[in-house]
Amino acid sequence: MPSPGSVTQLLARVRSGDDEARDELLRLTYDDLRRLARAQLRRERAGHTLQPTALVHEACIHLLGSEEEPGENRAQFLAFVAEAMRHILISHARSRGRAKRGGGPERIPLEVEELVGVDANPDLIALDEALHRLSELNPRKGRVVELRFFGGMTIEQVARVLKVSDRTVKRDWEVARIWLKHELSEEERRVG
Repeated sequence: MPSPGSVTQLLARVRSGDDEARDELLRLTYDDLRRLARAQLRRERAGHTLQPTALVHEACIHLLGSEEEPGENRAQFLAFVAEAMRHILISHARSRGRAKRGGGPERIPLEVEELVGVDANPDLIALDEALHRLSELNPRKGRVVELRFFGGMTIEQVARVLKVSDRTVKRDWEVARIWLKHELSEEERRVG
């Protein structure tokens, strides 16, 4: 694992427009990015057509083409990439849904017991839509979910990225989980 200081230095160089630093950053964090991709794909249905390497490469392409700042430190950088991976997976799910004969969204089972506290299998699109609604109501709670669930970060890491206390993150995580559980169960009742 690269030292946090070296990643922070590279990110500073990336922000100043140094393309070589961006390449070095990707090379230095590649193993971390693959672990992140594997964690994201473990939540997907079996037989998913994207593999961890392909997800990392698509996220890197997003990073290279993005005007957004990839963060100031390792934790923020990994959060940035985790969000890019989430958007790639959602886009992939939507395109697969359109490609099917009915054109509706494909049901993609996720292991969301940790997130909503029940053994549930919502589709990724429904989860994404619920997360967007949560983020509109409370952006910080939405970001906590993105970083914890999709980014695989600990409470302490999320607190550092968001620059709030661990206690605030724990509280936001619990409230967000309850809210998402309710939203996903309501969606299931409407669909089912």
